[in-house]
Amino acid sequence: MLDRYLKPDFILGTYSEVTPEFCREHGITALICDIDNTLVTYDDPVPTEPVLAWYRKLKAAGIPISFVSNNEPERVFTFAAPLGVPAFPKCGKPSRRGVRAAMEAMESSPDGTVFLGDQLLTDVMSAKRSGIRAIVVPPIKDKKTLLFRAKRAIERPFMKKYMTEVCGGVSRG
Repeated sequence: MLDRYLKPDFILGTYSEVTPEFCREHGITALICDIDNTLVTYDDPVPTEPVLAWYRKLKAAGIPISFVSNNEPERVFTFAAPLGVPAFPKCGKPSRRGVRAAMEAMESSPDGTVFLGDQLLTDVMSAKRSGIRAIVVPPIKDKKTLLFRAKRAIERPFMKKYMTEVCGGVSRG
């Protein structure tokens, strides 16, 4: 039962593996992204040069991006501003609210939209509850708070299981 909400469709090593070719191969026409620990660390207020380069490649391929985050509006809007993409803060993931708003803003359909994030309990669950596919990547640099350590401890056995099930390890589908 939990697999229905927690199992990602893809497990990749980093966000940069989501290329225009990967998207074409898997019928991805729109991308919803988490920010912190997925694209950058919590310490990066704006997109890094590698994130900007990645975004430009996807944009050139006609793949729109939006951000859905549980973080504060100032953080999310500051990060999204250089890219000029839709951004939705304080979404309460795993709520569906942010995913629905992002899809509406991008005019995307569930069958072509994918959520890219680093957490099963928020990002993947939000995607699955919204009827879209999910890509999970390892966190870039976790916070060391009790809440984050507890969430990662809960996720660890599921990730171990999914690493085997999703094509025997780090997978491209």
